[in-house]
Amino acid sequence: MADAEISATLTLSGKTIELPVRSGTIGPDVVDIGKLYAQTGSFTYDPGFTSTASCESKITYIDGDEGVLLYRGYPIEQLAEHGDFLETCYLLYYGELPTPSQRKEFDKNITYHTMVHEQMTRFFQGFRRDAHPMAVMVEVVGAMSAFYHDSTDINDPRQREIASHRMIAKLPTIAAMAYKYHIGQPFVYPQNSLSYAANFLRMCFAVPCEEYVVNPILARAMDRIFILHADHEQNASTSTVRLAGSSGANPFACIAAGIACLWGPAHGGANEAALQMLKEIGDPSKVNDFITKVKDKTSHIRLMGFGHRVYKNYDPRAKIMQKTAHEVLAELGIKDDPLLEVAHELEKAALSDPYFIERKLYPNVDFYSGIILRALGFPTSMFTVLFALARTVGWISQWKEMIEDPSQKIGRPRQLYTGSPRRDYLPLSKRGK
Repeated sequence: MADAEISATLTLSGKTIELPVRSGTIGPDVVDIGKLYAQTGSFTYDPGFTSTASCESKITYIDGDEGVLLYRGYPIEQLAEHGDFLETCYLLYYGELPTPSQRKEFDKNITYHTMVHEQMTRFFQGFRRDAHPMAVMVEVVGAMSAFYHDSTDINDPRQREIASHRMIAKLPTIAAMAYKYHIGQPFVYPQNSLSYAANFLRMCFAVPCEEYVVNPILARAMDRIFILHADHEQNASTSTVRLAGSSGANPFACIAAGIACLWGPAHGGANEAALQMLKEIGDPSKVNDFITKVKDKTSHIRLMGFGHRVYKNYDPRAKIMQKTAHEVLAELGIKDDPLLEVAHELEKAALSDPYFIERKLYPNVDFYSGIILRALGFPTSMFTVLFALARTVGWISQWKEMIEDPSQKIGRPRQLYTGSPRRDYLPLSKRGK
């Protein structure tokens, strides 16, 4: 909302204008520059939009300095400790925690729509057997609009809701199918008697020749990973979904666009990069040498999985993941995995070395999630797929909020043009040799 008592004064080329200042529920005030061009003929310049609010949202709040992450006002720590992923999905999408009757109906809507159209299974056969699972995800999710075209009218609230439920329900099935195809095993169909996370683990790791029993501790760890990655404000992939949606694109295409953006190593690939770093270190005895190289500015050795662009303090998700990682490793009895031993030594060094502490380079959620996913048996190529699966509810909630926002308009960022000024065309014969 605009604060009637506060405004910003801007003087440009001798002309002074007043810019309204808007205040959110919590967080910093925002200078509204919506009419800046009309009043001054000038734009703002903000590469990466790091100082620009692209929208108004009620979904997620982050305070990077204090290490705070709220979903609809609820601390992430409380949701991960006391809730589960489907409850978090309901909260993000509808704005409130569900009542018992609402929870029962929502669970049924999701659980009984986890199967995908059987013809979709043939899509996978068109990919090379060594295709990256994220490449498969982008294509198959985008193709959902061809199979579920009865829920692509974005102007129909009921169709928007059906499409949203379908994506929350079917993404685990599609992700598991991408994994099975990647490793050359037959698809495993969903089972309605299992929870969301347990069902996903079964579809990934069960085989037809023997019974698969889901370990509740591992299922709980998977559920927590989903909760912690469900939304994270206006990051690159979420902004991509909103930008695609602003054109009126169908929701399946918008989520496919978000998955494509998430694939980038600077975004969703961070946990894969962290595990790759552990592989390069190779042995716990080499951790100290690696840390020495990290401290040497001339070495160009990057520390992956530590610190965060947004969180200038400890990543609140990392605290939960740290506890969960230790629970998983203890449950599986993993003691002699070299990579996990390297991770343990690096973690210990980061939490005690003044160099890390002074710079607040604490292990982040990507560091611990990579360890957990490896322990569960997922290859690194699947890490970003699992991120996309978890983030789908955040994307679809942000998309829904954008569609329902009366002030929403098609995204059209401006630019600072630094190319050639106007010049006339020269015939080929006059352009020299």
